[in-house]
Amino acid sequence: MSDHAPHPTSIAVPAARLQAYVAEIFAAAGCEAEEAARIGRYLVSANLAGHDSHGVIRVPRYVAWLKEGAVRAGQSLTIVQETPSHAVVDGNCGFGQTVGPLAVDLGIVKAKATGLAAIALRRAGHLGRIGDWGERAAEAGLLSLHFVNVAGGELTAPFGGVSRRFATNPICITVPRARGVSLVLDFATSRVAEGKVLVASQGGKKVPDDSLIGPDGTISGDPRLLYGEIEGTHLRDATKGKGALRTFGEHKGSGLAFMCELLAGCLTGGATSGPMPEGPRRITNGMLSLYIDPGHFAGAGFARAVEDYAAYVKAAQPASPGGEVLLPGEPETRTREARLAAGIPLSRETWAAIGATAAELKVPPPSL
Repeated sequence: MSDHAPHPTSIAVPAARLQAYVAEIFAAAGCEAEEAARIGRYLVSANLAGHDSHGVIRVPRYVAWLKEGAVRAGQSLTIVQETPSHAVVDGNCGFGQTVGPLAVDLGIVKAKATGLAAIALRRAGHLGRIGDWGERAAEAGLLSLHFVNVAGGELTAPFGGVSRRFATNPICITVPRARGVSLVLDFATSRVAEGKVLVASQGGKKVPDDSLIGPDGTISGDPRLLYGEIEGTHLRDATKGKGALRTFGEHKGSGLAFMCELLAGCLTGGATSGPMPEGPRRITNGMLSLYIDPGHFAGAGFARAVEDYAAYVKAAQPASPGGEVLLPGEPETRTREARLAAGIPLSRETWAAIGATAAELKVPPPSL
């Protein structure tokens, strides 16, 4: 069965209807209409790209964080330090879907003026799919690099260990194209993102059998290593599990995850994944972003060089008959097209979890 089609235990929800439903939930939870709509748009955008781990499955968790005060509605950026080519900004624990685009837009303005800009964002709420922010910069004609960490979000063991020390610490690099979709490389430094384990725990696609490690060094794909016992529950709490995620690429992914902590945690002036200071537990993202205007570097020849090399890579002989070499961002583009046409597949457990959150806020489900 195609990954784009709903499985027997899934339902398909039209993207526009799902986005409106999520917006209603966050409006009922206390967000202004514009912010609620923005959260809905970016969560559904992640689902459309095929990254269900960063999509609407996050709704119950986001609402719980809002109720607890771990994330705040209606926030903006505070400028901590600034020059024409860089800024250090505080997200004030606002929704990542609000403070994230503000930080990106600041980087775009500076890079267009100076050719190269760095934005250090700290204390942002969950930033969701980082590819969205890379695509936002690419739409403005800029290359961008993003390094992300999660303060207080220890989930992943370093290579050679079993104790949690890193979060999933994604890295994203995007390159605009003169025609066609942008080139988007966006991946977690863990073998799978935590959200993919969340999806698996709610009846969705299973994670590979080597994704997690237990306290005794046992390798597994069992979500209970991360969340503890999950039967009969909707919300998942990663502090309940005794195991950890593993990094991809053995020591290579582990080294990248470590550097994300230094760049997005230490250099932004935020915090690393641990140990956390005393006080209320609040999980926030740090993100160091670099924005590059190609016109200040390779000039007019950049776009042609990108297309020539992309075509050269695409022309490589496939490893198997009927196969194809895909460029970064192509799988997401194809999934987006398929899901816009057929609807977004959600496991029935995920749909029930969203519905339970909506019911608590007296938001009726959409008719399907």
